[in-house]
Amino acid sequence: MNNERMNMYTRLRDHFIPSPVLDEIFKNEEDIQTLEKAFKSLIEDGLTDDSAAEKIAKLVFKETGIEPDYGQEEE
Repeated sequence: MNNERMNMYTRLRDHFIPSPVLDEIFKNEEDIQTLEKAFKSLIEDGLTDDSAAEKIAKLVFKETGIEPDYGQEEE
């Protein structure tokens, strides 16, 4: 996995998207290209990497119907 994809993966995990969900996205080239385009577009619009990941995470949760597991958050 290249550094750009690793950065997206890590930031999306930081926003509580489960690894199995991300693994499915990242193993499908069409899905990862869509994710990369969305991420880059948000960055070009002036968002930070973290803010872009947050927006994408919210969309993933909305589209999949899964709930974030905040129980894994460090205190």
